[in-house]
Amino acid sequence: MVADRVRRAYAARAAEYTAVLGSIDAVAGPDRELVLAWAKGLVGRVLDVGCGPGHWTDLLRRSGVDAEGVDPVAQFIDGARERYPGVPFRVGRADALGVEDGTLGGVLAWYSLIHTEPDDVDAQLRESSRAIAPGGGLLIGFFEGPAVEPFEHAVTAAYRWPVEELADRVAAAGFDVTGRHTRTDEGARPHGAIVAVRRRE
Repeated sequence: MVADRVRRAYAARAAEYTAVLGSIDAVAGPDRELVLAWAKGLVGRVLDVGCGPGHWTDLLRRSGVDAEGVDPVAQFIDGARERYPGVPFRVGRADALGVEDGTLGGVLAWYSLIHTEPDDVDAQLRESSRAIAPGGGLLIGFFEGPAVEPFEHAVTAAYRWPVEELADRVAAAGFDVTGRHTRTDEGARPHGAIVAVRRRE
């Protein structure tokens, strides 16, 4: 199963990943600004889904956001709890968020869907839609590209997405897409981000 393969791959390299990327100082300034501006406009609890080392969750909490980190890799959760005492973290998955319907103010999925098989992305988006209250927010960060295609990621295979194609998936899951962002930094793969609001039925 792909999810188990991804979890095992990150579990084996959790310490290495945390040392290299597990600090908010390793985050590009425009990404930090986008995430904070988005989160501060939300009402209610925000789940940082695929929180990894926990640095985004900690930043959100320090910025006054009621945030909780969720990740399927227990090694990441254990490390995040140690580094950021007082910040809530738990083991969980993007397709099973473990919250009641419509109880979240938002979901941050920052590079947490990149390893998901394209056919399985819709189920994860629908789970976020189920959990987020109408009017709540979704923010996705991902690798951008001209076609949905796999590539060799440093940890395990990942996927690029055209912004418009992923935006269509987000809309089909019950969201109104309000922002699309692309950027290519020197020495980095093209980046994409989608901002969306849970549609009011």
